[in-house]
Amino acid sequence: MKINTKIIILALLINVFCLNANEAKYESENLNLYVSYNDEIIPGDAIFVKMIIQTPKNHKKIKFDNDKKAELTLSLNNKIIEKSPFYQINTSKKQNISELLSGIPLSSWLESGNFELKVFIELDEIGKKEFTLPVKFTSKIFNEEIINLDEKNTSIKTDTSPTRISQINKLNDILSTNICDDVYSLKSFISPTTSTRYTSFFGDRRTYKYTNGKSSTSLHYGNDYGIPDGSEVKACSSGKIVMAENRISTGFSIVIEHLPGLYSLYYHLSEMNVKEGDFVEQGALIGKSGSTGLATGPHLHWEVRLNGEAVRPEFFFADFAFEKTADNK
Repeated sequence: MKINTKIIILALLINVFCLNANEAKYESENLNLYVSYNDEIIPGDAIFVKMIIQTPKNHKKIKFDNDKKAELTLSLNNKIIEKSPFYQINTSKKQNISELLSGIPLSSWLESGNFELKVFIELDEIGKKEFTLPVKFTSKIFNEEIINLDEKNTSIKTDTSPTRISQINKLNDILSTNICDDVYSLKSFISPTTSTRYTSFFGDRRTYKYTNGKSSTSLHYGNDYGIPDGSEVKACSSGKIVMAENRISTGFSIVIEHLPGLYSLYYHLSEMNVKEGDFVEQGALIGKSGSTGLATGPHLHWEVRLNGEAVRPEFFFADFAFEKTADNK
């Protein structure tokens, strides 16, 4: 997948402002700012913004704490619909270079409107500043599917027991956790399986038909790969195992934290080769596929969440953190 990247050079200089299409420039004696981001609002994808702050060579890099803040927001028709803090990355690089990253998910239900992407930053050197980054909306159509459930899966799907509710709440708490120091990998993701046989896709609009004649609708949050029981499942990127347990709905399930608010999920496994608290490298074997939990056959469900919202996994196959862009600075 190719991300349409735009680079905006920002430098803060009193009484000087230049805006030319997709490029803005601000200058000051204290620092320069460089911003890279993908500029398309595509339902189900994400927008990541990397900000590089460069101070004079004889100055130390700016470290963000309670007195130094930066936030990314997305508004629709003048109402903020998503926001996320920036966090520091690549802290071991040049002494006078600070790098920040922030990502916000784009709901798969988004429709065309007046979108506005803004960067808010507060530093002692420049005070409070606000930058608007141009974006464009690209529509997308998702599949619809009907799934007929047998008695076993009907029972799972309609289970309202305290155990299942507790499992759902626990997972949601994990996926909504955003710890700015948890930066484990900035690399592009790889597929968790060598298979390219999809049986369901991210964003599919599903209708479940129960054996009692009733039905319900929901969104499919990830990709399903039709692979045999016992197929190897590998970590899509390096990170920390924050969940590895057997759940009623998703069977043997693994969740890996990669960046603040960014998680990958692996469901319906037949076995798990990791435990909570482990650190895994990209490509490490974490388990084997199966059909545990609510499954109509052997497969791997692979899902990616950003700030609690499901995002199309293939988005992260690209250089979403703009590491190659930063190398050219």
